[in-house]
Amino acid sequence: MLSLSKLAVLGLGLISQASAVILQNGQVRETNFPNTRLDSFSPSSYRTYPANASEISYKGRWDSKYVSWWSAPGIKFGYTGQTVAITFGNLTTDRVLVGYRIGGLDWIFTNITAGATHLLVSPETPGSSLTGPINPWTFELRVSNWAYGIQIDSVHVAKGEKLIKIPEHGRRIEVIGDSLSAGMYTTYEGLTSWAYGLGAGLGNTEYSVTGYPGICAADQDCWGNPRGQVHQWFYTSDTSWRASQIWGDNPEPWDFSKQPAADIVVINIGTNDHNQHNNVSTEAYIDALGKIIQGVHGKWPKAQVIVMSLWLGFYQQGNTYLPNAPEGWVKEIQDLVKYFNSDKYLSQPVIYDGVTKKSTKLRVKRKESPFVHWFNTKGILQHNDIGPQWHPTDVGAIKVASHLQQFIRIKFGWELEATGPEVWHETLYWNDESGY
Repeated sequence: MLSLSKLAVLGLGLISQASAVILQNGQVRETNFPNTRLDSFSPSSYRTYPANASEISYKGRWDSKYVSWWSAPGIKFGYTGQTVAITFGNLTTDRVLVGYRIGGLDWIFTNITAGATHLLVSPETPGSSLTGPINPWTFELRVSNWAYGIQIDSVHVAKGEKLIKIPEHGRRIEVIGDSLSAGMYTTYEGLTSWAYGLGAGLGNTEYSVTGYPGICAADQDCWGNPRGQVHQWFYTSDTSWRASQIWGDNPEPWDFSKQPAADIVVINIGTNDHNQHNNVSTEAYIDALGKIIQGVHGKWPKAQVIVMSLWLGFYQQGNTYLPNAPEGWVKEIQDLVKYFNSDKYLSQPVIYDGVTKKSTKLRVKRKESPFVHWFNTKGILQHNDIGPQWHPTDVGAIKVASHLQQFIRIKFGWELEATGPEVWHETLYWNDESGY
């Protein structure tokens, strides 16, 4: 399944329009996304909040222009009344698909017009009159596509009503990755990726997904991405064509003080480095992965880091299926994990800054505790969990997220606190015929 977003070669070059078409196994799936754009908008009928209003919580990475980046970024706030409208800036990708919802109800999807105002909640919206158990009403919006984005200009509620700041959850997780994390070729892309499903499925957890298709760990051109994650993770914007148009050669460094530190960081990157097309040596990959871990440790010293093994698809061998390149730098990655947990490193940790490109040795009064953990993905996915374009299907993404959730529960004592609200949209498959 994939969302046909009219991407150019290898999904990296943007064409001017985004599309609401969903292809399911090569066939068009019928969709019924509501048209929420207002043909006319009278500000005098609303109470308006600017993009920098303290009541609006920004999820994921957003720049100083209030433009969203990476995978599944969003906003969330509480409100009174039965009306929520948003004016989107001109830097919004025209026709980008977003998901939004009230409280814990199901996602609703709509295409956004750049520079327009969209009425997303009205008395006719399902659930708009339901007052509990989530109170006040909460509104959440997320961008589905990893390459496209929105710009928030202002948020509007009815006259006499107001926005309410919603406290953030006490747990926070970050995923660093590539197309596998970003949700490329799953039905709703960023909103059906395993990384999104991990964060949302844990429940009561803030999550951010800094993943982008084609990107390598090593700082070099990979599939049209001009920089690698060892550089780009330290910046607000991703490596898209859109970023080059808005920020040119001077992207904004990410201000890590904007949000509380992540408690857990999951790293799943290296599939593009491993591809012979990109000509990344083992030494260059391991060096970059090591610096990403050092960067995380420098920015969030108390974060636990999970490094995932790579999965590289399957091929048919006679009367069965086998994994491609099953080694996937397993020994090298495991050796790196052991190094970060060794007395040598923990007695004198080294941190890395991808903006200054400087490595710094820290002086510690006592040896730090091990903080890097190996997560072996072997056996989770089978050949039919990978789509024809080498990315997990929706079911594959669910399997990866579910196994990671249990790993985190067992390893760190995080209980699963999602208790009913939808995570993946349109995965309600069932059989009513019992008499085959």
